[in-house]
Amino acid sequence: MFHHSADQLKNLCAAALDLARQQGATAAEADVSESLGQSVQVRLQEIEQIEYQQDTALDLTVYVGQAKGRASTGDFSPQALADTVAAALNIARYTAQDEYAGLADAALMATHIGELDAYHPWPLPVDEAVVLAQRCEAAARGADARIVNSEGATVQTGHYQYVYGNSHGFLAHQQGTRHSIACSVVAEDVSGMQRDYWYDLARKAADLPTPESIGHTAAARTVRRLGAGSVPTGKYPVVFDATVSGSLIGHLVGAISGGALYRKTSFLTDSLGRQVLAPWVVLEERPHIPRALGSTYFDGEGVATRERTVVENGIIQGYFLSSYSARKLGMQTTANAGGAHNLYLNHTHATQADLLRAMGSGLLVTELMGQGVNTITGDYSRGAAGFWVENGVIVRPVEEITIAARLQDMFLNMAGAADDALRRSAHKVGSILIEEMTVAG
Repeated sequence: MFHHSADQLKNLCAAALDLARQQGATAAEADVSESLGQSVQVRLQEIEQIEYQQDTALDLTVYVGQAKGRASTGDFSPQALADTVAAALNIARYTAQDEYAGLADAALMATHIGELDAYHPWPLPVDEAVVLAQRCEAAARGADARIVNSEGATVQTGHYQYVYGNSHGFLAHQQGTRHSIACSVVAEDVSGMQRDYWYDLARKAADLPTPESIGHTAAARTVRRLGAGSVPTGKYPVVFDATVSGSLIGHLVGAISGGALYRKTSFLTDSLGRQVLAPWVVLEERPHIPRALGSTYFDGEGVATRERTVVENGIIQGYFLSSYSARKLGMQTTANAGGAHNLYLNHTHATQADLLRAMGSGLLVTELMGQGVNTITGDYSRGAAGFWVENGVIVRPVEEITIAARLQDMFLNMAGAADDALRRSAHKVGSILIEEMTVAG
């Protein structure tokens, strides 16, 4: 599949680090990657698009003292390598010293790189990919007479590998795959037209649902939106469907991440040890789950990842820090250079139906629009669509509404979560019930 072996990438990374050291870098780190992919899209059973993707990259960061320079190239030739090292060093020599800059501490480097079962190549011929996409779209179009058009079905395969190394002597290789099937269709009745979609994503092709299953789900999600109206403006409980609830945890992660914290651009500055979420909430980071999409034994700086509890009983137990942000805060890196790794939110209810019954009457949100989230103040206001619920039962679709609150209040007013997290998501966050938000029709 790949054009380079793991050893070739390792040798290239080591050569870049050696060259940087020879030319005056006091420390250096490099990331060498290769990715391959294929995407086939059909629409109305005809081939719409076939794409092949192939990328290589070498990203080098050098330090001269505590002045930093960075350069990258997609060319792995010796001359390109030499030019990249020279460019990075030249930038460093014209950059101010930064007392917080530098590699992560050598003592924190990962010493055990376990098997994550992340690499499952899918050598899918284009003609077979076309058939899979056609089957998916045909299932969606045939599922209901109200499906009148299609935006197409897509089958994608993706393979990647990378090596990270630094001048502490750390050098490690990882590889993985991501494959997906997606479909989007349009439905129409006397009330008008609606569109929706569905997709799934997995490391291994055999873990994907059938194309027909994805098509049927896309059709069902589209048809159920027909006849959507508004709701009277007021304050209601709101359930965030599992397709959108991850964004709430994403806002939490952003607010307790190093960059926002040391710049003091977060509404959760100095929140360590504070009650920020409802008392039942537990959020764990589990970076070593086999075949999970966010698994890794080392972060973007080579630091060993570990399981930890980020939120316990609603209290913030830890931040998301790289070595740079940790130094700025007088703390130690949490091995999150590059982001969070497989977050798991606990649940209070087995299913979304149970959560809706607990809510009684209110709003189920299945789609969010706009960017109305202020991470400095916590103000939250977004366009939304979904369903009105009465006595725990979905009664009609709604659209063209706005939901608003403060994230501080939303987190404290989390009244429950369902055990319905999507398999396709790296972070396992089920549907979440918020006790009250302002809903504007």
